[in-house]
Amino acid sequence: MNRFSLSGTRAFVTGANTGIGQAIAVDLAGQGCHVVAVGRSSMKQTLAKIADAGGTADAVQADLGTVAAARDAFANAETEFGPIDMLVNNAGIIRRDDSLEFTEADWDAVMDINLKVVFFLSQTFAKSRVAAGQGGSIINIASLLSFQGGIRVPSYTASKSGVAGLTKILSNEWSAKGITVNAVAPGYVVSNNTADLRNDPERNKAILDRIPMGRWAEPEDIAGAVTYLASPAARYVTGITLPVDGGWLGR
Repeated sequence: MNRFSLSGTRAFVTGANTGIGQAIAVDLAGQGCHVVAVGRSSMKQTLAKIADAGGTADAVQADLGTVAAARDAFANAETEFGPIDMLVNNAGIIRRDDSLEFTEADWDAVMDINLKVVFFLSQTFAKSRVAAGQGGSIINIASLLSFQGGIRVPSYTASKSGVAGLTKILSNEWSAKGITVNAVAPGYVVSNNTADLRNDPERNKAILDRIPMGRWAEPEDIAGAVTYLASPAARYVTGITLPVDGGWLGR
């Protein structure tokens, strides 16, 4: 028995059109999971990568900025493609500004997508699994700022700290129902969200100087941890936030 195989399972992966979400979708599919890739923009590239890896997937184009839209996307996916065994809450946004100048609009936009929708989409998934008498797994994408404060990203830090706490409470309530709930906290990853940091010579050097591995993570580095937490090999792992940071937090 391959305890890492996801053959016969189906995953709902948000923000799967690019970056970490795309890498997660491809990695899950590579282990035999049928992926429902969800995002605001075209999923054409993600589906092509999954096909190249020998996997299978369907695409759902949806704006996950509201709870109603997220719930509808999930319900429609289950109706069209079948029961969802695992949920990966990856979709998220970031806004940068000094805390003295940060706007209410930027606060609300980040908190809605990064935390509010994560909770209610998780709730929708869990209700479906409990009603079916089945277990499942939820993997949230947290951040190093689930552990640290950071600078100039107050709503992002608040939301990702909330994701870590939410992971614990949902694990406390749902693990006995057969639903494991975990999070992965990426370190500094090459992605659209970090372009400004990577393009700032001083910030880029400061970041690299602190990472023991001496490099930024690639999205695939994060995907492997998610695939593990989704697999039978992690069936007794729940309620954790797993840093994948090249050693950053140990420095």
